[in-house]
Amino acid sequence: MKTDGYFRLGAKIFLILFVLSSICVSPIYLLSQDKVERIDNLIQTYYDYGLFNGTVLVAQNGEVIFKKGFGQANMEWSIPNGPDTKFRLGSITKQFTATLILQLAEKGAIDLEKSLSEYLPYYREDTGKKITIHHLLTHSSGIPSYTNIPDFFDEVSRDPYGVEEFIKKYCSGDLEFEPGSKFKYNNSGYFILGAVIEQTAGKSYEEILYENIFKPLGMNSSGYDHHADIIPKRATGYETTLDSYRNSPYLDMSLPYAAGSLYSTVEDLYIWDQSLYTEKLLSKKTKELMFHPHIAAFGGSYGYGWSINKRKLPESKREINIISHGGGINGFNTLIERLVDQKHLIVLLNNTGGTNLGAMATSITRILFDEPYDLPKKSIARTLIGTIKAENVKNAIELYHKLKKEHSEEYNFNPQELNTLGYALLQEKRFNDAIEVFLLNTEIFPKNSNAYDSLAEAYMAKGDKKLAIINFAKSLELNPNNTNAVEQLSRLIKEE
Repeated sequence: MKTDGYFRLGAKIFLILFVLSSICVSPIYLLSQDKVERIDNLIQTYYDYGLFNGTVLVAQNGEVIFKKGFGQANMEWSIPNGPDTKFRLGSITKQFTATLILQLAEKGAIDLEKSLSEYLPYYREDTGKKITIHHLLTHSSGIPSYTNIPDFFDEVSRDPYGVEEFIKKYCSGDLEFEPGSKFKYNNSGYFILGAVIEQTAGKSYEEILYENIFKPLGMNSSGYDHHADIIPKRATGYETTLDSYRNSPYLDMSLPYAAGSLYSTVEDLYIWDQSLYTEKLLSKKTKELMFHPHIAAFGGSYGYGWSINKRKLPESKREINIISHGGGINGFNTLIERLVDQKHLIVLLNNTGGTNLGAMATSITRILFDEPYDLPKKSIARTLIGTIKAENVKNAIELYHKLKKEHSEEYNFNPQELNTLGYALLQEKRFNDAIEVFLLNTEIFPKNSNAYDSLAEAYMAKGDKKLAIINFAKSLELNPNNTNAVEQLSRLIKEE
C-alpha cells in the first residue's frame, strides 16, 4: 500500500528504511508466525485424524493471532466452518447467567447470601430456605441435577417446558447433601438461577441477556438458540461414530435454558473475553468475587460460572493461571480458556460431539509459551472398526498387536479406545465381537476396573449372567467406589 511513497524517497533512502524495518520487525513477526504455523499444524492434525471439526481462535497478549474453521458446519451441503459460524455453547452459558446475577446484586436487587425461597416463592420451602444464591452459583446446593435423572434424555429432552413447570417437576428433588458442604456439578442450579433472574428483573432471561450483555458489547452473533428460529450461519450438530458421523438427537432448547442454551462465535467470545478486563459489565470488586476460588472443584476451584485452575508447563515448570469453562450439548462441545496474567485466550468450538478439547488447549498453551507440546495420535478404535466390518474381529485384534509393536508412537492405545470400540459393537448387537474387544482390553490393562465393568456389561447384554457377575466383582475389587458394579451385582445376584 505504501510502495509509491517509498519509491518517491529514492533508492538509497528506501534501502535504509527497508534494512531498518527488517531488523526491527522481522524477529517478532517470525516468532508470531512460527506460533501461528504450529497452532495451525496442531489443529489440522486433530482434524485429519477425525478428532476435531469446528472453529478455533487464539489471542496472545489480547491480540488475535489465529482464527480459522476446520471441517464442515453442515455436512449435507458441504458448508465449511469459519470464524463467523455460530455454535451451541452448552455450559459456557453458565458464565453469562452468573454475570446477570452479579449485575442484579450490584443493583441491590439480589443478595447472594439470601435463600432461594426469598426469590422463588413457588420453590419447595423446606429445601428452598436452606439454599442460597451463592450455593446455586457454586454448584454446592445439594439439589439433584436433572441431567442425571435416569432416561432423562431418552424420555424428556424432546418436550418443551415452561420455566416454573420444569423447576417444580425436575429441579426440586430431595437434597443429596447439606448445602455448602461440597461441590457437585449441577445443571438444575443454573436453570433455577435463570428463573431467579426473570423473577427479579421482570423480563425473560433472553431479553435480559440481550439488554445487559450482548447489546452493550456488540456481540451481534450471540443469542438464545431456539430450534425454530432461522439463524444465519448456525452450525449443525453431529455425533462422531467410529467410521462416520450422524445427526445429533433433537433437544428442546427450553430445557438447557440458563444452564446451556446460548449460541455464539469465536469472534464474539473474544469480545466477551476482552470485556472482562474492563468494567463495562461488572465492577472490579464484583469481578474479584466472580473469579474468587469459592470451592474446591475439578482439581482446582470454582468461582461463579468459571473454573479456576493452574496449568504446569513441563520445561520451565511455570504454573499458568487459567480461568475456563467447557460445554457439552447434543452435537457440540466447547471450551473457553483465559490465561489472564498474559491476556492470552483459547476458544475451541466443535460441532461433532465429544472430543478432547482440553488436550488441544494444553498443547496450544505450550505453543504460546514456546514449550514442548504433544501432537494427537490416530485413534486405534477407528482403525480397527474397518477391519472388523470388512473382515472379522480376529483379524482386527491381530492388527492391534501389530500396530502396537511397530507403530506405538503413531496410534492412541489408551484403554478408552478399546472401550469405545467395544460399545460401538454392542450398539450394533454384535455381542460376541464386543466381548472379544473387551477381553483384549482386560488382557492389555489387567488393573483397569472400567475394562472389567465394560466386559461385564457385554456379558449381561448377551444374557450370560454368570460371567457378568464374575467381571462386575473383579471391577469392584479393583475399584471399590464403582457404584455401577455395586448396583448391577445386587440386581444380578437377586435374579440368580
